[in-house]
Formats: sequence, structure tokens, C-alpha cells
Amino acid sequence: MNECNECYSAKSRITPLLKPRECLENHLQYICGSCGRCICIDKSDKSGLQRWNFPFKSLENAKLYLRTAEVTTKINCGIYEIKSSNGRNSYKIFSNEIELNEYLNKNKSKTCFQMKPVYQQAEYHEFSNSEIRRLSAEEVETYLQEQKNGGK
Repeated sequence: MNECNECYSAKSRITPLLKPRECLENHLQYICGSCGRCICIDKSDKSGLQRWNFPFKSLENAKLYLRTAEVTTKINCGIYEIKSSNGRNSYKIFSNEIELNEYLNKNKSKTCFQMKPVYQQAEYHEFSNSEIRRLSAEEVETYLQEQKNGGK
């Protein structure tokens, strides 16, 4: 299956990764106009950050939330590989190297050896059919059933 040009996933129902029902019912979603994948774009109650601001365990998972970062910032963001002093790797989305450097200056136990994105689109694109909104109860049920069945 090919990667969606808009949301960078080959699986149109892979998200939400954590607590899908809770997320789809209670959070604002970016709805991909190309494949219909829902991506949480809501802010966390605790930190006030959006899901894409948090570190991810894998590049693949970070790619699933990259589109929401780009839509929020209106630029082509990049995914950077971050290494903690304990040797653990994570992947974090930043809008530019300045933002990355600010993060590293505040988090002295973390480094980014490449200092460039491990994944980034050449440029930011708007897509006219995408939406940002809450889903109806019926849409949540349909989406969860499609997710259970492995796609649309």
C-alpha cells in the first residue's frame, strides 16, 4: 500500500494509537482529506501541548502525527532523532533547527547527533478537502469498525 501524500501513512485507520475510542470521542481531529485518517490535533489537558509535541518511540509513530504539526505551524516540519543520556532514542517533531536547539538547551541530557531531520517533506502543502473538527458518535463508530477491520 502506498503512503498517503497528505498524511504520510500507508494505513488509513492506524490512528489514534492510544485509547482510540476516548480520543475520537473527546478530542479535536484532523481528518485527512485524501484517505480519511483521523489524527488527534487537540491539546493535552495536563500540559497544554498537542500530541505532536511529545516524543515518539519510533520514526513510524512520529510520521503519523507530522501532518498535525505542519497544519498547526503552516510549514513543513521535520522529525529529529533525539538520544537521551540513558541511551534511549526517541523521535520529536520540530518546525525548524532553532526550535530543536532551544529544546536541547533546556534538556541538557538529550542530544541530536545529525542536527537535521531524519524525515521531512520538501515543502508544506495545503489540502482543500481536509477538516479539523470533532467527530459525531456515528462517525466514531464507523471509524472504529473500519480500524478493527484493518482499513476502509
